[in-house]
Amino acid sequence: MSDTNSNVIDPPLVDLHINTADSGFYKGFSTIVTLPSKVIVTLLILWVIFFPVRASEALEIANSTIIRDFAGWYVYLVAFLMLAAFFLAIIPKTGKLRLGMPDEQPEFSRFSWFAMLFGAGIGVGMLTYSTGEPLAHFANNPDIIRGAIEPITMEAVRPAYIYTFLHWGFAAWATYALVGLSVGYVAYRRNLPLTIRSGLAPLFGKTMSGVTGHIVDIVAVVATVLGVAVTMGFGVEQFVAGLSRLGLGDWLLGSEGSASTLAIIFALVLLVGTSTLSALSGVGRGIKWLSNLNMGLSFALLTVFILAGSGVFGFTLLFTGIFDYLVNLPGLAVSLWTADGTPIGDALAQWQLDWSVFYWAWWIAFAPFVGMFIARVSRGRTVREYVLGVVLVPSLMCFIWMTIVGGTAIDLELSGAAEGSILAAGISDQLFATLSVMFDPGVATMLSGLVVILLMTYLITSVDSAILIVNTINGAGHEEDDVERRHHIIFWGCAIALVVGSMLILGGTGAIRVTMIIGALPFSFVIALMAVSIIKAVIYDLIRMKHEVPTTFEGVEAERLATAP
Repeated sequence: MSDTNSNVIDPPLVDLHINTADSGFYKGFSTIVTLPSKVIVTLLILWVIFFPVRASEALEIANSTIIRDFAGWYVYLVAFLMLAAFFLAIIPKTGKLRLGMPDEQPEFSRFSWFAMLFGAGIGVGMLTYSTGEPLAHFANNPDIIRGAIEPITMEAVRPAYIYTFLHWGFAAWATYALVGLSVGYVAYRRNLPLTIRSGLAPLFGKTMSGVTGHIVDIVAVVATVLGVAVTMGFGVEQFVAGLSRLGLGDWLLGSEGSASTLAIIFALVLLVGTSTLSALSGVGRGIKWLSNLNMGLSFALLTVFILAGSGVFGFTLLFTGIFDYLVNLPGLAVSLWTADGTPIGDALAQWQLDWSVFYWAWWIAFAPFVGMFIARVSRGRTVREYVLGVVLVPSLMCFIWMTIVGGTAIDLELSGAAEGSILAAGISDQLFATLSVMFDPGVATMLSGLVVILLMTYLITSVDSAILIVNTINGAGHEEDDVERRHHIIFWGCAIALVVGSMLILGGTGAIRVTMIIGALPFSFVIALMAVSIIKAVIYDLIRMKHEVPTTFEGVEAERLATAP
């Protein structure tokens, strides 16, 4: 390589040092990240447990302020993330770049890869919302608010799926994909630590070794804990509802039909305890096996709905829903409804805050965990395969679930067979209510048992993946499986259980939603910078390749050795 070429553009940064402890309880961990993260989460738990009234009031004030003042930021940020993800995938030269060395092969098969993407990403929420969301929009959506159509009619079905797909489609998975790509690209090509701060290295360079990088990782850890808490909260409520449907006792439900305190404690001890044990076994064993089991059980349940439910109606909704979604996505992605003092305007703004903005915050809070996990299992794949695989395949699976399962519930209500029983059920119980209408009590109980088992495996997969990712961030990107690290796995398992338990007991899933929205805000600024950073990284690598400047760790090291005196 000539000196002229070397002056055109510098090689990429291939060394981002993060100080870790050499001995003791925190051996291998960045104490300046781990300790503040643990302190923040511990203080949150203590605050909620010992000052529940003040905590509830403060959370509600913060929620209304953040939702109102930052709604536009969330809407436009997620629209930008979708655009950036597809830009990176469809440009021929960027799509051919690989998360790893040029000839590196993927670690996992496509089936296991898709299974882990799906299980860690949206598996639990999908079980809760496969009936809950289409039914909610079937009864109330922006078109109904405007008076264009009547609720709970055939005319309300297609709009219901436009908004369902909006929330569970490209927006969620593009958010995850950008985080995972920005981390995985520099980790596997440039040998940087597999941690959130590395995703910003193309923008800020070695600055990310210092205080700024520590803050980024702390924000990511807290957002991860709060993001997985939302999923865990919904999952626990549905898990308890399922146990109640199985006839395991009145002690499971409280006076208002939600999970009782004793049931919440029982479910968390069982689920988080198992998750922690799975996390101790690592990604290649427990998590991989559970993910494959999730996929098998999911397809079994889906087959039941296709054959015994409204399969034809559901597939019709799938095709019309995808068409309507793609046609309306550009406009809906950048639409921001603000309260204008009129009944319709205020109702539209509130609907968007309660649904779309909440989802965008949820996906952003979930993104450091899911993005890091996706990066962890995606080494060796090209940028195009990675983005299209992460965005399109799980989105399509969500669409199929929402139309087949949710479509069956809607069809039962439209036909009068359900007599309003599914709509009247709580969101955590609607899937079980649908099964009870479809089948006689014996078969419905058996299938409810299958849903309960599936919930368990999805919850365990989500939580153990989150625990491992938190430990990876705290461990400066390293994943060594030693005795000291196992102690931290147990700590984070207990922390997640206490956050979920204290919030559910304090104010149900609403309290968890509020806490997550607050925790998502700081990371939303990080994720915006990560999207810019990965775009810069791939563009600069293309320029380097044009001028024969090394773009990988191996290339930089080879050049360094060749030019060394």
